[in-house]
Amino acid sequence: MKSNLNSWSCSCLVVFVLVSMMMLAQAAPPQETAQVLRYDSDVQPEGYKYSVETSDGKSHQEEGQLKDVGTEHEAIVVRGSYSYVGDDGQTYTINYTADENGFHPEGSHLPKAVQ
Repeated sequence: MKSNLNSWSCSCLVVFVLVSMMMLAQAAPPQETAQVLRYDSDVQPEGYKYSVETSDGKSHQEEGQLKDVGTEHEAIVVRGSYSYVGDDGQTYTINYTADENGFHPEGSHLPKAVQ
């Protein structure tokens, strides 16, 4: 069962990374073909981290780590941020965490939850 759980965790990790990259690509409408200026990636059995920066002002950094490995509460915890230049010329940054409790974005331009 541990092997199946690790395979499932790795599959979830890959899906999460791909979804995150798609979100970054959709943050602003394409106005020109951007060039990748920097891309770093380190994928390990129980975690990963990557960062990418493009010529159009976008950047994305993220790292994920498995927690409670080998237990029935095994989960991945992800922390990251992405930035993009809006149509108004302002740079917007979103910091986020994602874990067994969901996706939690924060940004000065995002509405705050009412307590």
